[in-house]
Amino acid sequence: MLRPDLPDLAAFAAVARHRSFRRAAVELALSASALSHAIRGLEERLGVRLLNRTTRSVTPTEAGERLLARLEPAFRDIEGAVGEIDQFRRQPAGSLRITASIPAAELSLAPMVARFLETYPEIRLEVSVTSALIDIVAGGFDAGVRLGEQLERDMVAVRFGGEQRLVVVAAPSYLARRPRPETPRDLTEHACLGYRFPSGVVYAWEFEKDGRELTVSPNGPLIVNNDQRLLIRSALDGAGLAYVFEGMVAAELAEGRLVPLLLDWSPPFPGFFLYTPRQRQMPAALRAFIDFVRADNLAVSRSRE
Repeated sequence: MLRPDLPDLAAFAAVARHRSFRRAAVELALSASALSHAIRGLEERLGVRLLNRTTRSVTPTEAGERLLARLEPAFRDIEGAVGEIDQFRRQPAGSLRITASIPAAELSLAPMVARFLETYPEIRLEVSVTSALIDIVAGGFDAGVRLGEQLERDMVAVRFGGEQRLVVVAAPSYLARRPRPETPRDLTEHACLGYRFPSGVVYAWEFEKDGRELTVSPNGPLIVNNDQRLLIRSALDGAGLAYVFEGMVAAELAEGRLVPLLLDWSPPFPGFFLYTPRQRQMPAALRAFIDFVRADNLAVSRSRE
């Protein structure tokens, strides 16, 4: 029976998963030409084409899709087995890949990354920051950080940080020209700067007070995607109102460069969660990270008592 080399199968899985020789080469620390040569040899030994290649795209053939579907769980089992052995090390080590939204990365991850790496110097942390909702299993990530309402089903979730709040903010220069909104309905008379999700939907501003919920579609001169800092900078320059995470404008609010509005319509809500797939064998690096997050949560809770 033909037994292809495991590295060649791993190379194929990486290319098929990323749909790109270049991105797979970065993940595997190989050159794209070496990767192409390995997969060509694998196809020759198997006697079947696994990838359709054009100048613009790489996609698995039907045979490639079937092989990938069997390989992915097998590789996860192998990683889990290695992770179990890694438990015997004095210090957790290895790579840890996490995907997070921009606010999650800035407000939850950033404050603790340096402390985590100092505690576990043998762990190599890779963080992919994106506004898109990622399938962490298909994307090859160990964990993700998202709002609770965005969590994928059948995931194990751990609270990551404290409560969050979205606030409407404006520059004093803008408010000098316009009356302050008293209720969310007043926002229809203002330049509300919008944010477009990767899905194409423009975020509708959501408000709540005394059990009442109101939604306002922003109608302003600017819509951005991915870069919420551009929204904040535009608000600072007086272009309009922005609806952003309070923590992302904490300094600007403290200095008076931005003014919070409609705070009675913006109650705090449960913040971000670290989530992972259910798995029998958890790599030591991931276990260390989860334990670190839990300890951080406990310390924050005690500091507020």
